[in-house]
Amino acid sequence: MGRKYFGTDGIRGKANEGNMTPEVAFRLGAAVTYQARKRNRQPRIVIGKDTRLSSYMIEYALTAGCAALGGRVWLTGPLPTPAIAHLTQSMRADAGFVISASHNPFYDNGLKIFGPDGFKLPDEQEEELEALMESDALDKKRPVGRQVGRAMRIDSAEGRYVQFVKSTFPADLTLDGMKIVVDAANGAAYKSAPDVFSELGATVYPIGVHPNGRNINADRGAVHPESCAKEVKRRHADIGIALDGDADRVVVVDERGRQVNGDAVMALCATRMLRNKTLRKRTLVSTVMSGIGLEHAMKEAGGKLVRAGVGDRYVVESMRQHGYNFGGEQSGHLVFLDHATTGDGLLGALQTLAIILREQRPLSELVDEVFQEVPQVLVNVTLPNRLPLSKMPKTRAAISDAESALGNGGRVLVRWSGTEPKLRIMVEGPTKGAINKLARGIAKTAQAEIS
Repeated sequence: MGRKYFGTDGIRGKANEGNMTPEVAFRLGAAVTYQARKRNRQPRIVIGKDTRLSSYMIEYALTAGCAALGGRVWLTGPLPTPAIAHLTQSMRADAGFVISASHNPFYDNGLKIFGPDGFKLPDEQEEELEALMESDALDKKRPVGRQVGRAMRIDSAEGRYVQFVKSTFPADLTLDGMKIVVDAANGAAYKSAPDVFSELGATVYPIGVHPNGRNINADRGAVHPESCAKEVKRRHADIGIALDGDADRVVVVDERGRQVNGDAVMALCATRMLRNKTLRKRTLVSTVMSGIGLEHAMKEAGGKLVRAGVGDRYVVESMRQHGYNFGGEQSGHLVFLDHATTGDGLLGALQTLAIILREQRPLSELVDEVFQEVPQVLVNVTLPNRLPLSKMPKTRAAISDAESALGNGGRVLVRWSGTEPKLRIMVEGPTKGAINKLARGIAKTAQAEIS
């Protein structure tokens, strides 16, 4: 909360306001390139984006900042976030940028950075970048003449990513005979997502593949999986794959048109990895947002659940630090560290499909067998001031009262969003009605305390 630019997943905000302006993008591009010049006289920078109207504006400013400090920029055009992570690593680039606000509406935008290893930058490096952006170091001794940077477009970027994702699918399997609804949310995967599944043999029914700069995430994709669910039932499809705007997360819809809980998808994948003895240390990594049901599923299968902070970046950091290889978030991030360095909606969908094909059972049957959901409610409250919970005594008292009421039968989690001015209140417990009442009570108290 003390940082000026970066939140839990890069920089994000309303495009052309506050921290999400061309000026900030220019300074960030310059700062990253400035640091990279310590390793490489002419740093190589990959820049990708989603389909938002403002992504062009940010792309040009970011490119200018990199070039002003002598960077060689490779532009990919609209591509999923995990594609940029992969290309940054495979092309031996010094850094990779993604211009996207993920699941947010089109009028927002954001900037995420990958290091040369394809992983998101840790907090300490982001703090160093903030200090550099605020200093005058970027304005001294800029390269001139032949040392000024340049930019070029990489026409093969999409094909490289599609081939990479397909390579993670078991070589002895195909999607022949499967009917799959693919909802790309009019976002970054509007081309690559249908191609991945059709090239593996599936009959694909694509929706959300006609971006116009303003319709990203609008009534489509992981934010609105009901559109995918409706199409699954209409087409009598085997599965629905709903991606968010930058395709780093996926919401899966079963053959009945039922949205599958993100915890259930993690439970299915993790328990199969346990069976195959490929889940390192028999451990799944998720966040504090995942429910008690996931803990129960892992325990019953002979594994365990480890929790990290909210954000796939923190899941990955925990995995790398302790030697785990699978983790994710209830919201749909799935991180298979043996294949990728970040959450990838397409890769996660393929791993799920591989289980369906190997066991020759419908998705609904598989998830119902492995996962029993404990009622959970999430209430988001937009508040005018963003005070630390330590300075909200009445809200803390309401949280304590709710925890006492639930006892060992549930839990309460209250936190500020890392990307929006919202207080997120999650309550789990035995009945939906009871936990709803407790969550609303905490929300009402917070609204009264900050007005």
